[in-house]
Amino acid sequence: MSNGAKVAVAGVVAAAVLWPLIGFWWALLVVIGVPVAGYLLLDPSQRRRLRRINRKEIGR
Repeated sequence: MSNGAKVAVAGVVAAAVLWPLIGFWWALLVVIGVPVAGYLLLDPSQRRRLRRINRKEIGR
């Protein structure tokens, strides 16, 4: 299983667990907001490296 698939499965599981506990919109905010916040916390050089790696994998 690829890393992208693992992340997708983890997101679905997190949403399924959080939905009944805190409601749909809050669960959606957590599932989308946590990765976005993690990306924004990276240094500019780390963001460039992440984008470069993702572009290489797209071209395979």
